[in-house]
Amino acid sequence: MNKLPLETRAQILAMLCEGSSMRSISRVADVSINTVSKLLIDTGKACAAFHDEKVRGVKAQRVQVDEIWSFMAAKQKNVPNMKKRVDGAGDTWTWTAIEADTTLLITWLVGGRDSDYAIAFMDDLRDRLANRVQLTSDGHKAYLEAVEGAFGGDVDYAQLVKLYGAAPENAKGRYSTGECTGTRKTRVEGDPVPKHVSTSYAERQNLTMRMHMRRLNGFSKKFENHMHMVALYTVWYNFVKQHKSLKGITPAMAAGLSDTLWSMTDLAKMIDATLPSPASAVRTKGRLRNIQPETLPAVPSP
Repeated sequence: MNKLPLETRAQILAMLCEGSSMRSISRVADVSINTVSKLLIDTGKACAAFHDEKVRGVKAQRVQVDEIWSFMAAKQKNVPNMKKRVDGAGDTWTWTAIEADTTLLITWLVGGRDSDYAIAFMDDLRDRLANRVQLTSDGHKAYLEAVEGAFGGDVDYAQLVKLYGAAPENAKGRYSTGECTGTRKTRVEGDPVPKHVSTSYAERQNLTMRMHMRRLNGFSKKFENHMHMVALYTVWYNFVKQHKSLKGITPAMAAGLSDTLWSMTDLAKMIDATLPSPASAVRTKGRLRNIQPETLPAVPSP
């Protein structure tokens, strides 16, 4: 079974995290687009499992949450008119939680924007924290039930609600939003410190995510590939990307989750460690099946 050199795989992963499209990567790296797609799938699965295992017991102080919008195949309003329906087509939201001091991306969730996803998101966030935190969200009502169910009274929670007026005349257009005229801070639970009630870090991280993931500026054709890319981005952001605000270290190092600065080569090696060895795969009826060497039948002597 052919396998790309480690340097080429690291190059492809770096380009994916820098916002390059899959077709442009295939041209630059001189590989087929199917190879890029397969690497993304394998990487996404490995990164999701790695993040789930390693980012736990986080000693945080101020946590901010937010959602970033994108769409799969077509915008929600255009889904009924699609000639060829695609599973998962329509609006898609990526929920993110970031620690303000270390900028660690604690958890993420891709899906809808309803209460079910809010509950699952908050439950996962609570499981990854080691102590009581001050939590800030926007005014999305789904957070109220989700935070109460996940934390109970063991959280200092406030919402930052932005107030909008009419869009300026010179800015009105198809995608124009109203002008932000102010904010309102609302205490929901516990005793949050008013000066730390903010979603600035979460919103800035969402901008970083949009700049480094081409599918957020355009759209994804497959829901699964979108999730794989978010998983890759999260591990890259936490363990590889050096942050100037942290004096050149990564969020994982600042949070005490890693002792070393990772490179894209290290990330590629981590993915290799989670994949089955080519020597342990045998072809059976046209499909690859993983078999450990000790379970293979003995070869009779001649």
